[in-house]
Amino acid sequence: MKLTLKRVHLLDTCTIGELYINDVFFCHTLEDLDRGLDKSMPLSAIKAIKKKHETAIPTGTYKVINSFSPRFKTYLPLLLNVPGYDGIRIHAGNNAAHTSGCILVGDYNGWLDKRIINSTKTMAKLLSLLKAAEKKEEIIIEITK
Repeated sequence: MKLTLKRVHLLDTCTIGELYINDVFFCHTLEDLDRGLDKSMPLSAIKAIKKKHETAIPTGTYKVINSFSPRFKTYLPLLLNVPGYDGIRIHAGNNAAHTSGCILVGDYNGWLDKRIINSTKTMAKLLSLLKAAEKKEEIIIEITK
């Protein structure tokens, strides 16, 4: 299964994106501020630009697995081998204060709104699809602008 996250609205405190599953639109996303990081950059450059809890992960392609999150006390998608980051998950949340580098899923309310809604419901749907897919195939996410 291929997830594609297209970052489409680069706001002053967060980034709003569109999440596609196998090229079909699924939902909107909210991440921290996009500071132009790319997976191909040297780790030293990523660390120099990154502001902890305020920076979206580097663009690039990552393997995704479902694993138990001690923080959330449930199984959630985990992105593997994100340079300069640990524990990057896809989870529910509504604004940049809820992300710390992670990807939040839900519905976007409007062009300059800095939050998403219906996140818990959207996350439940996504988790169901990912659990079914992981039994049959590898799951990857490509993050682009």
